[in-house]
Amino acid sequence: MQGTVDGFGYGLVTPVAAYLMACLGGALGLRCTTRSVRHGRGFKAGWLALGATAIGSGIWTMHFIAMMGFTVEEAPIGYDRATTFASLAVAVVMVGIGIFIVGYRGATVRALVTGGTLTGLGIASMHYLGMAGMRLQGVLVYDTFTVALSVVIAVVAATAALWAAVSVHGFLASLGAALVMGIAVSGMHYVGMAAVSVHLHPTIDLTATGESPVGVLAPVLVGPAVFLLLAAVVVMFDPLLVLGEPEHGRHLRDEAHRPGVPARVWAPAERRPATWAADRRRSRRFAEHDSR
Repeated sequence: MQGTVDGFGYGLVTPVAAYLMACLGGALGLRCTTRSVRHGRGFKAGWLALGATAIGSGIWTMHFIAMMGFTVEEAPIGYDRATTFASLAVAVVMVGIGIFIVGYRGATVRALVTGGTLTGLGIASMHYLGMAGMRLQGVLVYDTFTVALSVVIAVVAATAALWAAVSVHGFLASLGAALVMGIAVSGMHYVGMAAVSVHLHPTIDLTATGESPVGVLAPVLVGPAVFLLLAAVVVMFDPLLVLGEPEHGRHLRDEAHRPGVPARVWAPAERRPATWAADRRRSRRFAEHDSR
C-alpha cells in the first residue's frame, strides 16, 4: 500500500525556519573559516573546528526542523535516537575534513574540489542517515536519479561555500554567501525528500513504539539559542570575525608580500615602532648606494 506523504505539514513554517537555521549555521561557519584563514595564528585549528561545528550543526538542525513537517497520513512516525545523533556526528566530521583541507591548503583548485566533495558528501550522508533513523510501519523507497541530483547539489553548494570562506572578506559579502548557502542546503534537502515514497506494510499498528518526534527533535530547538549565544560571544570579544579586516589593513598586508620589501615596513602606522622608520631610511640608503 502506498503511503500519502506530506512534506509541508505546517505549511511554510518549517521550510522558512529550516532555511534560517541553515543560513545561521552557514554564516557563523563561513566567518570562522575566514577568520582562521585571514587572521589565524596559533588558534587556526580552533577557528576551523568551530566553523565545522557551526556548519554541521546548522545543516543538521535545518534537516530536522524541516522533518517536523514530514508526515505519512496512514502511519505514525518515530525516530531512532542513536541513528539521529549519529547523523550529526557525520555532518560535523565530514564538513570539518573539508574545511581543514581548504583552511590549510588555501583556495587552490585541488583543495576546493577535494574539500567541497567531502563536505558535500557529508551533507548528503547526514541527510540520508537521518532519514534512515525514521521508524514507521513501512519502507522508504528512493528514486535513484533524484537522489543523485541531491548529492550533486550538495557537492556544488559545499564547494561554493568553501570558496566563499577563503575568498570573500567583507561582512555583507559573507552574509550574501550564507544566504545562498542556505538556499542550496535547503534545496538539497527538499530535492532529496522529493525522491521519497513510502510503501506501507499491509497491516498498520497504530500503537507502534519508538522515540516520538518531540522526544528526538526537541534538542533541535536548543540549537538556535546556542548559535545565538555563540555568535553574541564571538561578536563581543572578536569584532574581526563579523566586520572582517579593514580595507587599508588588507592593502598594507598585501604590499608586505611584494618581493624584496620587508613586511615590517608596510605594517599599519599605529602598530609600527618608531625604530622601523630609521630602519627604512637605512634600507633606502643601502639601495641608493648599491645602485651607484
